[in-house]
Amino acid sequence: MRRILMTALIGLLLATPLWAAGKEEERLQNAATVLSEILNIPDGIPQELLDKAECVVVIPSVKKLAMGFGGSYGRGAMVCRSGANFAGPWGAPVMMALEGGSFGIQLGGTATDFVLLIMNPGGVDSLLSSKVKLGADAAAAAGPKGRTASAETDAWMTAEILSYSRAKGLFAGVSLQGSTLRPDGDANEELYQRKIEAKDIVRGKGVKVPRAGTNLVNRLQKASPHNYSG
Repeated sequence: MRRILMTALIGLLLATPLWAAGKEEERLQNAATVLSEILNIPDGIPQELLDKAECVVVIPSVKKLAMGFGGSYGRGAMVCRSGANFAGPWGAPVMMALEGGSFGIQLGGTATDFVLLIMNPGGVDSLLSSKVKLGADAAAAAGPKGRTASAETDAWMTAEILSYSRAKGLFAGVSLQGSTLRPDGDANEELYQRKIEAKDIVRGKGVKVPRAGTNLVNRLQKASPHNYSG
């Protein structure tokens, strides 16, 4: 009996990394589904802004925490264009975490999907280096909607990060001021099966897109194959 229990325990320990990696793979698949649905929304994210984005962050199904006033937490992925100047095809995903106290109240505490556009290299460098407080460490704004942003406020022109939300079928630009966005180191280690820094995923050579992330990367490549930020 003791031997059976020991064997079962060893099997559980050996299976834990695979189970953990499976969670991250599921998040990548969910992120691909959310991104595809949001990109198909008429008068949604302006194409000209997507074409100027260096990276895109997708956080599916963010929920309000039961503990804490308005606290929210969600996990997703960031995909950046490859190359020194972000001029190449979309690369391998970085697992990310979004935390905050305000947007849970703004959106009524419902499960909400977020898409964030990182608009310049400074915003990317900030995210790859550490936890970023939106509006403080990085200029952030609610993203304009519509096929063109030319008729919208020019607030987005100076923002490093533009954010959008979808909840209960409603899509809109939303302010995430005061929320924090950071690489999820544990999730990245689980996904790539080795300890790896976010900057090495984005900038490092030889980091392949995990199979679970191909739909997400391919959807971005199809939607915006070229970077027109320069």
